[in-house]
Amino acid sequence: MTSVKEFRIETEATADSLGSGSFVFTDDYSVFDWGKMPDQIPDKGASLCTMGAFNFELLESEGVPTHYRGVVENGEVVPLAEASRPPWEMAIDLTQVPDLPHEGRDYDYDAYHEAAGENFLVPLEIVFRNRVPVGSSLRRRTEPADHGLDFEAWPDEAVDLAEPIVEFSTKYEEGDRYLAREEADSIAGVADIEELEAVALEVNRIVTEQAESAGLTHEDGKIECLYYSDEIRVADVVGTFDENRFGYEGTQLSKEVLRQYHKRTQPEWVEAVAEAKTRAKREDVADWKSLCAVDPDPLEERVLETARNMYCAGTNAYTGRELFDAPPLSSAIGSVQGL
Repeated sequence: MTSVKEFRIETEATADSLGSGSFVFTDDYSVFDWGKMPDQIPDKGASLCTMGAFNFELLESEGVPTHYRGVVENGEVVPLAEASRPPWEMAIDLTQVPDLPHEGRDYDYDAYHEAAGENFLVPLEIVFRNRVPVGSSLRRRTEPADHGLDFEAWPDEAVDLAEPIVEFSTKYEEGDRYLAREEADSIAGVADIEELEAVALEVNRIVTEQAESAGLTHEDGKIECLYYSDEIRVADVVGTFDENRFGYEGTQLSKEVLRQYHKRTQPEWVEAVAEAKTRAKREDVADWKSLCAVDPDPLEERVLETARNMYCAGTNAYTGRELFDAPPLSSAIGSVQGL
C-alpha cells in the first residue's frame, strides 16, 4: 500500500510477462513525505482516479504507451466515459518491483536490477518544470542564473521558464534526493535516460495543452515509468493535483495548498520533519520518520471542505465534465485564497 492508494494484485508479473492488478484510491493525503495524515479529504480519491484515468486515455490517444487498462465499475474494466460515476479503482498492468537492499542510506541498485531483469519499474521519478512556483524545491537547490533567469535571487512570485527542464530523483529511498544525470542513468539500468526524458517532455506537453484548454496553468509535475519488452511505458498515476502543480488565476491548484497551510499553521511539526530528515542524513539512518518527535494535528472541517472542493472543482474544470457536485472553480479557488 502507498500512502494514498491501495494496491491490488490479480496476476503477478514475471521476468518475461506483465501482470494485472489495480489501484484503489483513498481519501488519505500526505505532505512532506509523512505518509498517511490524521484525517481524510472527502472525494479526493475519486478525483485523483478520475483525473489520472482521463490523462492516461489522453496519453494513449497521442501514442504514449502506459500501464493503464481502464477504470473498474461493478467488477468490470471500462473506459472512463462509460463509468456511471466518478471511479475509485483503476485497472493497470503490473511490472516487477524487486526489493532495494540498503545499509543505512547506501542503496544497492545493482541487486535491484539483477532481480528485475528486463521487466521492472524504473526506480526513478522524472520531474518536469514549466514554472518555478513558491514552494518548489528548485528554489532551495539552485539559483535563478542556473536557468538563464535574470534575477539575483528568487522572487516571491512564480517564475516562468523559457523551456521546460527535466530532473531525476530517487523513488524508493527513505529520503528521496535529486540526482546528477550520470547517477540517474546508472540507477535507470537498461532503461535509456534520454528516452525517459523524452517521454517526460511529451507527457508534460500533453498535460500542459489540456490544462491551457481549461484555463489552467501547468507549473510542474512528475512521472514514473516501467520498462518492458524494450519499451518505456508511463506508470503510476499522471497529471493529478497530487503529482502535478497547476495554477488558476494566480492561485495554486494542487497539494501544495496543503503543504503551505501546514507551514503556516503547524510550523513546529514542519520544522521537526526537516530536522529529522537532516539528522537521518547526518547519522546515515534510512528511516527519518523514527527520529521525528512531533506528529501532525488534524485539520479543521472548513479546511477539509475547501480542499475537497479544490480537488473536485479542479477535476471538473480540467476534464471539461461535470463529474462532481462542486462549486465553480472560481468559487473553490476563492476559498483556497481565504485559508
